[in-house]
Amino acid sequence: MYHISVMPSESAQYLINNPSGLYVDCTFGGGGHTSYLLDKFKDIRIVAFDWDKDAFDRFKETEKEFAGRVTFIRDNFKNILPALENINIGKVDGILADIGVSSKQFDDAERGFSFNSGILDMRMDDRNPLTAKEVVNSYGENELADIFYKYGEERFSRQISAAISARRKRGIINTARELQDVVRSVKRPEGKINPATKVFQALRIFVNAELDNLEKLLAGAPKLLNPGGRIAIISFHSLEDRIVKVNFKANESEGVYKILTKKVVTANSSEIQMNARSRSAKLRAAEKTDV
Repeated sequence: MYHISVMPSESAQYLINNPSGLYVDCTFGGGGHTSYLLDKFKDIRIVAFDWDKDAFDRFKETEKEFAGRVTFIRDNFKNILPALENINIGKVDGILADIGVSSKQFDDAERGFSFNSGILDMRMDDRNPLTAKEVVNSYGENELADIFYKYGEERFSRQISAAISARRKRGIINTARELQDVVRSVKRPEGKINPATKVFQALRIFVNAELDNLEKLLAGAPKLLNPGGRIAIISFHSLEDRIVKVNFKANESEGVYKILTKKVVTANSSEIQMNARSRSAKLRAAEKTDV
């Protein structure tokens, strides 16, 4: 399996309440969570979502191994309700989402997610007409500053957007390296952290509307879950985690959910040693009440 899934055992612990139930993996990616769950719980079935065309190729291997127990839908998980309705599914026993970019996406230079990539793309779905290159080269200085601050929590957002505006007068910013150079001209590195980290994060989130998609998933989840059904979300930065935390608390106050993770769950030290990506992962889970 190419993609190393984060906190697979913890995900299973908080997600599976019906050992013969129907579950949704909203972020199939490399198939790690889906394969782990199907192998561990021999009677469950999973519907796997992913909007990345490459994920379907990886799904074919999972389908061979777990024939008849897994289905793939190439769609954005924000469309979970109508997409499942299209295959005559109205209720499920659990929803899992591992929010973020997979290792495969980062490592593929053509996708434009990493600092080492060539082009500025950053689309998780190639059907999306908006690329990071278009945002960087066509959005106004104030718009860029707002994006960097809102989605990247970048303190130097105004200075960086001004530098980008000045750089564009000399020509189009095509590559990750060119964008990094602009950021480095106004922001020093902090230890080993690339100074463009927050800018790249902000662009990726904006281009893919990641926070809006998460909010739509969370809004639809209570309608989809059976009583006793569970939702488990793994996030990787504070913006996502805050959205999940607020949603779960609001639903608990209305008697819709019972929160299962009173404190956020993080990866243990042995997992972090094996998979550095898990260091920033946060897992929250809730259970649908009988209301």
